[in-house]
Amino acid sequence: MTLFSPLASATCRAYRALAQEGFATGNGPANPGAGDNAMLVTLPPDYRPSDAEEFMSPMQQAYFRQKLLRWRQDLVREAGETLSSLSSEGGIAEADLTDRASVETDRALELRTRDRARKLISKIDQALERIENGTYGYCEDTGEPIALRRLEARPIATMSIEAQERHEKMEKVHRDD
Repeated sequence: MTLFSPLASATCRAYRALAQEGFATGNGPANPGAGDNAMLVTLPPDYRPSDAEEFMSPMQQAYFRQKLLRWRQDLVREAGETLSSLSSEGGIAEADLTDRASVETDRALELRTRDRARKLISKIDQALERIENGTYGYCEDTGEPIALRRLEARPIATMSIEAQERHEKMEKVHRDD
């Protein structure tokens, strides 16, 4: 009899979900934005977008594309390492119930973290698609450009700070009802 079977079955479901997306091999899903239609722009090593440039110029698009692809690659690599670690550890062989519970809790926490990373990868993929279709960097609410500083801090942002604040206030108002 296993005392922690709900946690173990959740761990198995999360592992299978990650494996189905290709993270077991470290490959992950295909890299959108890195295909043949990606614009070839060579960036200087110290390039940073500035407000003096045309907004979402080819240089800025290339900069954010590279930033997003690197971020995505790091997340996929970390997910692959987690899966390797979980599969190499095999089953939980701890004799002591407290130790077993601790190991299962650690595994569940790690898989929850990887599930958040999976969702983040999806947002990165969406941002890469927006770069390809020319809508990246523009607020989905107002159509106005999103500040470069915001995009630098949160490259998956879809709204300007002002629109995001309005959105969050509306969520709070409707949540309180």
